[in-house]
Amino acid sequence: MNLLIVSHPCASPINQHLYAEVEQATGWNLTLVVPSNWKNEYGKVIGGGERWPAYRGRLIPVPVRRPGNIILHTYRTRFAALIREARPDAIYVHHEPYALATAQVYWANRRSLRRPIGCYSAQNILKRYPPPFRWTESIVLRRSRYFCPISAEVERVFRQKGYAGPSAVLPLGIDPGVYYKRPAGEALKARLRQRPDEVLIGYLGRIVQEKGLLTLLRGLAGVTDLPWRLVVVGAGPLEAEFDALGRTLGLADRISRIGFVPHEQAPEYLSALDVLVLPSETQPNWKEQFGRVVIEALACGAAVVGSDSGEIPKLIADTGGGLVFPERQPQELADRLAALIRDPALRTRLAETGRQAVEARYALPAIARQFAGAVEAAVAADARSADQRALAPS
Repeated sequence: MNLLIVSHPCASPINQHLYAEVEQATGWNLTLVVPSNWKNEYGKVIGGGERWPAYRGRLIPVPVRRPGNIILHTYRTRFAALIREARPDAIYVHHEPYALATAQVYWANRRSLRRPIGCYSAQNILKRYPPPFRWTESIVLRRSRYFCPISAEVERVFRQKGYAGPSAVLPLGIDPGVYYKRPAGEALKARLRQRPDEVLIGYLGRIVQEKGLLTLLRGLAGVTDLPWRLVVVGAGPLEAEFDALGRTLGLADRISRIGFVPHEQAPEYLSALDVLVLPSETQPNWKEQFGRVVIEALACGAAVVGSDSGEIPKLIADTGGGLVFPERQPQELADRLAALIRDPALRTRLAETGRQAVEARYALPAIARQFAGAVEAAVAADARSADQRALAPS
């Protein structure tokens, strides 16, 4: 099997790991097209063809117009020629159906080899886009031979939009060789604590309005009589407001702000935490699409507390690794945090249950096998259709 993959997230080498697992599980020949000049969410330019060490396939870095813009970016290449040269048996576009780059690849496939093609989505809110994005999305969904939403809720959205083909729900996954309880986490915990009985409560991610960090502070203000320290790892435009509210609530001396850390250092910080909090808050045009930090934290040995925004409560229920509170309700959050601070046995039980579930259901090897099955089914269906056309009377 020759598989062509187009993926802007794979400009970051760690995101190529899934496809290394696909190679290992199947023996397929993979060609991966990535931007050579992508801008990540922090504005840093990444790309240039850096490779994940375990990925053995062909890697083609291509410049893009409007790097960092998920919807509007396009590739500076002739995809029809690239498809003819790669001669794939199937094509996978790891972009949203309404994105211009997705349409670019689909159109090139139609002009060249017309291979079975599929795409991805994390869009869990039913949105009606203006032209030309509505037209682009409709064409992509009509021509897709398989579809890989990250949750059942995303799948329902696109069924409502008219997608009628096969679908394989592929949740985001983690590498158990990267996300695990790091021994260095205990030393980091000792450095972060100011008292030996402090429970380390952490947040890791962007510091933005929709992540509910102001609610987190208000919730912590309700448990100041208990021993805890908040560790915040990340950066973003809400930093000044977050810091100001922390001072107003009298919490500043109980908060350790770490700032941005490279992706590879995240497991060490997660390993130092007792509890990870993801207090996301639904917005008119957004709700939590997955919450990968939940499974990352569970894999590293922390219990979790999450709001009921989007996919978070389903993820916590599926793993059994934490507690859920109603979003924007600081007293409810305070109650969940108090229960975990007071009961170390509960924290341990939730963390261990969650860790085992993540290893069984969210490790990349399992996700890779699911993905390969979806591609194989699409190729087999295309072959059957070709046989039927060949046998049909002229």
